[in-house]
Amino acid sequence: MSMAIVFPGQGSQSVGMGKELYDNFPAARVVFEEVDDALGFSLTRLMQSGDMETLTQTENAQPAIMSVSLAAVKALEAESGIQLKEMALCVAGHSLGEYSALCAAGSLSITDTAKLLRTRGLAMKEASKAASGTMAALLGLDLKQVSKIVIEASRPNDFCMIANDNCYGQTVISGYESAVRRAMEAAMQAGAKKAVELQVSGAFHCPLMQSAADKMQEALENITLRAPSVPVVANITAEFEQNPKQIKELLVAQVTGSVRWTESVEYMTSKGVTDFIECGNGKVLCGLIRRINAAARSISVGNKEGVLQGLTYIA
Repeated sequence: MSMAIVFPGQGSQSVGMGKELYDNFPAARVVFEEVDDALGFSLTRLMQSGDMETLTQTENAQPAIMSVSLAAVKALEAESGIQLKEMALCVAGHSLGEYSALCAAGSLSITDTAKLLRTRGLAMKEASKAASGTMAALLGLDLKQVSKIVIEASRPNDFCMIANDNCYGQTVISGYESAVRRAMEAAMQAGAKKAVELQVSGAFHCPLMQSAADKMQEALENITLRAPSVPVVANITAEFEQNPKQIKELLVAQVTGSVRWTESVEYMTSKGVTDFIECGNGKVLCGLIRRINAAARSISVGNKEGVLQGLTYIA
């Protein structure tokens, strides 16, 4: 087996997401209905015909993105007759996508995953209100350069850090507004192609999210997490993880820690992965994977055409 299935994070949401899966694949429809039941309202209706502003609210976007990802997985499994554990060497997800990966691999139920991501979104929203944080994308610098910049731009109580190492030449930083802006200025002086402040509601994946991490620790203590059917590459370690206790600890650490996506893709390819299926809305991870490893093949499965293409991919 040389396939990895990967799952996108926040930012991949759009109105209309998942509708083709819902309309064409009964197994996908079951996922959407289960998420709606878990949350106590029709997230499916919001995704299919709601307004973008409401959908983008993090407490809605996180379970919505997961539900499309899981619907795509269930459609692939049902249409192919092949279970994920038989088609994939491993799974991985970008930020909240790690929850989708764990759910797809059988560690978490769909109901528990939806509730956890709703809690995660609300906790991150509350943490964002408590501090004037922001995030920025730095393009054209390597990780070593950005690491030096964020250290030099930080003060004891006015810091920034690397939030996402997305691919070569694309790093996202997070922290206090003033520190992030100092880092942006230093990045441009160091030869960055661009330094763009992101339109986000807070400073995710940095210590300003500590209160959210605390709430996730509490929420995860009450959840049964089973060993995944295939290894999960964790954002924090960029390595295979299968121990439920360790996975819970890493999910808590992930809230304030960096998403090591470049290293995660490199690790998967070092373990023999040659092909990636991105299950979910959009094609963000496919683009990042191509920049990390030009030899790797990748496709996106998030609509009817994607599922049909995915079936030929795994045959």
